[in-house]
Amino acid sequence: MPKIDINGRSIHYVTTGSGPDTIVFSHGYLMSHKMFAAQIEALSQTHRVIAFDHRGHGESGLCQDPFGIYDLVDDAEKLIDATCDGPVHFAGMSTGGYVGLRLLLRRPDLFKSLILIDTGANAESAASLKQYNQLLFFVRLIGIKPLLGKVLPLLFGQTFRNDPARRAEFNQLKSYISSLDRTSVRQFGRAIFDRDDVQDALRGLDKPPPTLIMVGEDDIPTPPATAKSMQDAIKGSALIEVPKAGHTSPLENPAFVTEAIAGFLTRQT
Repeated sequence: MPKIDINGRSIHYVTTGSGPDTIVFSHGYLMSHKMFAAQIEALSQTHRVIAFDHRGHGESGLCQDPFGIYDLVDDAEKLIDATCDGPVHFAGMSTGGYVGLRLLLRRPDLFKSLILIDTGANAESAASLKQYNQLLFFVRLIGIKPLLGKVLPLLFGQTFRNDPARRAEFNQLKSYISSLDRTSVRQFGRAIFDRDDVQDALRGLDKPPPTLIMVGEDDIPTPPATAKSMQDAIKGSALIEVPKAGHTSPLENPAFVTEAIAGFLTRQT
């Protein structure tokens, strides 16, 4: 699997499929590109697909030193410039959406369309920031595994967590999250939780690219109200609520999300 050196660290990505257009998938905190497995498999039949692991996640290099949200934007910008010949359809979930929005404001030329999933254009509230910083404090002391009881309900909705048919998949995700490097988890968390608010900047865009917003109906970190505020800030954007899904809707309700993305992309041709 290919890797590229960006900003002094190795960034892992996968590429598959072919077609006139490229889709770039950018995952969320504590996840990896594998969270988009269903979408990659389906959409690679009609598009070239690139999905990458953020620093400190999946098979990309660790992040041991402090950094900020715009360093993640740099990572994505350099990856797209190095692997794509023209504008792309950018699909970002949670952190991926934070990155996609800020990259759009910096480099609108890179975008054919934007797909935002379980994410927001706002900064964290004071209450949320306090909660997350407390979690990061304990991650530094004891690692993330002892904190899964608090973390997993934030990531995954009840339907997915309690489905016996998906127990093996859920256990694999727990194992993956438990294995993440604690320093990388903490540094990454600090970067995304301290992010700026870009809603006013988005309102200032006269002609944003076609934008699809999706949110799990049971999303806790970025609930439907947050998605609606983001829709209000992006002219012409569409909003779809994903049933039976929490904060990781591409993974929790993959068929619904894949169908929604495919229909959106069809309308862009």
